[in-house]
Amino acid sequence: MAALKECSNVILGKKDLNVLEEGIVQGRKAFMNMTKYIKITASSNFGNIFSIVLASVLLPFFPMTALQLLLLNLLYDTLCLSLPWDNVDEDECEKPLEWSGRSLGKFMRFFGPVSSLFDIITFVFLYFVMCPALCGGSYNTLTLEAQNQFARIFQTGWFLESLWTQVLILLLLRTKKIPFVQSSPSKLFQIVTVLGILIFTALIYTPLGDFVGLYFLPPQYYIFLFAVAASYLGLMTVAKKIYIKKNKTLY
Repeated sequence: MAALKECSNVILGKKDLNVLEEGIVQGRKAFMNMTKYIKITASSNFGNIFSIVLASVLLPFFPMTALQLLLLNLLYDTLCLSLPWDNVDEDECEKPLEWSGRSLGKFMRFFGPVSSLFDIITFVFLYFVMCPALCGGSYNTLTLEAQNQFARIFQTGWFLESLWTQVLILLLLRTKKIPFVQSSPSKLFQIVTVLGILIFTALIYTPLGDFVGLYFLPPQYYIFLFAVAASYLGLMTVAKKIYIKKNKTLY
């Protein structure tokens, strides 16, 4: 018996062949959640990189410092640790799934620019509206100290917009169906996502936020942030429908 176990590829823990089916289903769920993370993260990063390049050319300062970018990615990846426990739609597990680098590129090129569009909207609002209002004038007319404050406010505003949109898009693109109506994320994923946004938003008002160059933002900014996040999710919903109609699938 010991020799048979050593030579076998599969050992059943109990006398029930249904465990094989369950193993296949769980494997497909794990593969789907891994695919979600890779494609959604890649498309978000693609959009952010494009936004950074564009802003770095046009702005007199960096739209976000290297330390802030590292912190943003760390916070986002921390929230994504709950993604392996997310629910997967039953119809996604009915047939074997396959990985394709070509589909990854297509996904990135389609959804990434949508993210960049709202980054640009945020840039315009911060540079021409909120930062001048808080600092007392446009960037070129300010003293060096006021210019540093201007840059910190801008970087903090984009830091929050990037964090919110990156996390919220996980809830939207995790399924080809309508989120929360036709397909609900797992309770763990919902709790981690909501608490993560709240806790990490509060981070800018802590010594750690000050250490990485983030700045206190007035409550009025959050009205704009809510509007941007809602508009982003709305446009992404339309974009998702178009993508599925064109490619017959989301993943």
